[in-house]
Amino acid sequence: MAQLQRIAIASSQFHSQHITLTAEQHHYLCRVLRLQSGDRFIAMDGMGKWWLAQLADTQANILQSLTVETELPVALTLVIALPKGNGFDEVVRCCTELGVTCFAPVVSDRTLLNPSSQKLERWRRIAKEAAEQSERTTVPTVLEPVSFTSSLSSVNNQKYICEARGDYPHLLSCLQNQEDGESNLSSQKTIVIATGPEGGWTQTEIESAIQAGFQPVSLGRRILRAVTAPIVALSLVAAACEL
Repeated sequence: MAQLQRIAIASSQFHSQHITLTAEQHHYLCRVLRLQSGDRFIAMDGMGKWWLAQLADTQANILQSLTVETELPVALTLVIALPKGNGFDEVVRCCTELGVTCFAPVVSDRTLLNPSSQKLERWRRIAKEAAEQSERTTVPTVLEPVSFTSSLSSVNNQKYICEARGDYPHLLSCLQNQEDGESNLSSQKTIVIATGPEGGWTQTEIESAIQAGFQPVSLGRRILRAVTAPIVALSLVAAACEL
């Protein structure tokens, strides 16, 4: 099935054994990909299900359901202080490929970006496209930006905040920490990773995160850019989960 195009379909478009395509989806399949009536593609609902579908004019017929295992064994939430410019576009794209479940953008003390509703829709579109490309079964959720302090009380489970300065344990060593023969990942259903803005978190923000149950961690000896840190952090989690 790897050679077939994947496209995310809203649940409201599924009707028994056929799919009603939007004008945009029909144009993409027929004009951009040059599929013809009778050609097959993969329809995904973004919530874990795939179907083999066959194009039939302005709709598609569902041929069979597919079983695909591409998701990480843990739900992964990224709390990220919004980087300046269009930096978050690349973060959404790359971290979706790496397996993130939820993006929770926040405005920190040093955040320079003032996000708009148009930005939010763009990020959600990028997440959908990246999920299609990387053969994800789930399209990540992109939440509306909130203040960093507001986000601290809304997340539970195992929580890490990445900080470039200070004598903190490496994230990888925390993930691989053995307790009774099992790693921290083996008993977790959700992991939360927080990465900071240009200039890093303030000391007050670090202290607030610690009080909220976050464990400060390092991503290595080098200072990473605000758009690089989340990609490195999620790569470490994905590697630790899938080894």
